[in-house]
Amino acid sequence: MHKFFVLLLLLPLSIFADIKIAVTYPYIGAIVKEISKDKVSTYVLAKGNWDPHFVVPRPSLIAKVRRVDGIIINGGELEIGWLPPLIKRASNSKIAKGSIGYLDLSRYIDFLDKPTKLDRADGDIHPDGNPHYHLDPKNILILAKAIKNYLIALDLDNKKEYETNYTSFVNLWNGKIKEWDKKMEDKKGIKIVQYHNNLAYFNNAYSLKTIGTIEPLPGIPPSSRHTMELINKIKAQKPSAILHDVYHSTKTAKFIASKTGIPVIIMPHDIESLDEIEDLVSLFDYLTSAIK
Repeated sequence: MHKFFVLLLLLPLSIFADIKIAVTYPYIGAIVKEISKDKVSTYVLAKGNWDPHFVVPRPSLIAKVRRVDGIIINGGELEIGWLPPLIKRASNSKIAKGSIGYLDLSRYIDFLDKPTKLDRADGDIHPDGNPHYHLDPKNILILAKAIKNYLIALDLDNKKEYETNYTSFVNLWNGKIKEWDKKMEDKKGIKIVQYHNNLAYFNNAYSLKTIGTIEPLPGIPPSSRHTMELINKIKAQKPSAILHDVYHSTKTAKFIASKTGIPVIIMPHDIESLDEIEDLVSLFDYLTSAIK
């Protein structure tokens, strides 16, 4: 019996949490953890090095979602290809769209790149706009507030702790934003190329200018013609680098680099997308240090 109680003391407090929340991506889970500490058990459905557009709704994920009290999603149709069937198969009324347990973070964001028309000929267009909004560090504060209010609505008994943790996080984050702003101050106006426009909000926050993407259209693989046109544009406009995500092949980017002399820089989009990206702070520390 004594050994049993010793074992209990060694276990993380979060396993005794009353509230269980599923989140679609690691960055959301990190914010939840900052605000909830040991009051919430968090299940992250996608891994940080996966393409966030494509997640296989495996039986293990369905089982997790079936048992939770709530779910927090990125929204903006980023999860449209995989989350709805997962929720449907889980048959959990607590996380039905419109319920108190369902939080769509995109509802609190002013979208960039909102299309004026919807046409499949333009590629994989998101109707609300670019859904990769968490890569503007100022948007993290907006998301943290929404998550804090959501947790309080689900768990009023721990309202004071959620508010205290939220305030501590905001103070930390505002300090880091000042550091990142200073690091990026001399990068304003730098031209860059991307594979996919997943850095739109980061680039907007720090006034970086995308002159082109390796994808000819969102979600469409690069063609030889488009690649040669992009090479010519790079030679004419002389961007600083190709900023590349972790989940698409870098083969075309490296070919373009060999023809133009500009470097390919891997830019992580989420926690654990690279080994050294362990939390939200290290994500933005890396991003703001990557561009020379």
